[in-house]
Amino acid sequence: MNSIKPIRTEADYQAALARAEAVFQAQPGEPEFDELDILTTLIEAYEARHYPIPEPDPIDYIKYKMSELGLRQRDLAGWLGGENRVSEILNRKRKLTAKMMKALHDNLGISAEVLLAAA
Repeated sequence: MNSIKPIRTEADYQAALARAEAVFQAQPGEPEFDELDILTTLIEAYEARHYPIPEPDPIDYIKYKMSELGLRQRDLAGWLGGENRVSEILNRKRKLTAKMMKALHDNLGISAEVLLAAA
């Protein structure tokens, strides 16, 4: 097992990625498996700090979920207060209310963090 060090620089990050790739096939019970687990945690922490992934645009994500689930505007009408209201929201002419956000979360599984960005 290699000596595991904190990832502080891009060079450390690249070295950790290379080592993780080298031990990727390790099986439970092998020392390299524990090493891979630790490396993965360190790599994820470094990436979260240096390469954060922004939350998606709420309206675009609603449209994506509609497409993914084969839904039309009329399918959201009951949750959002009518087809006209759905159209206004999807065209960014009306903001989501807390009640609408809860309905979208409950029915489409969209996270509160994503929806709150539309408020």
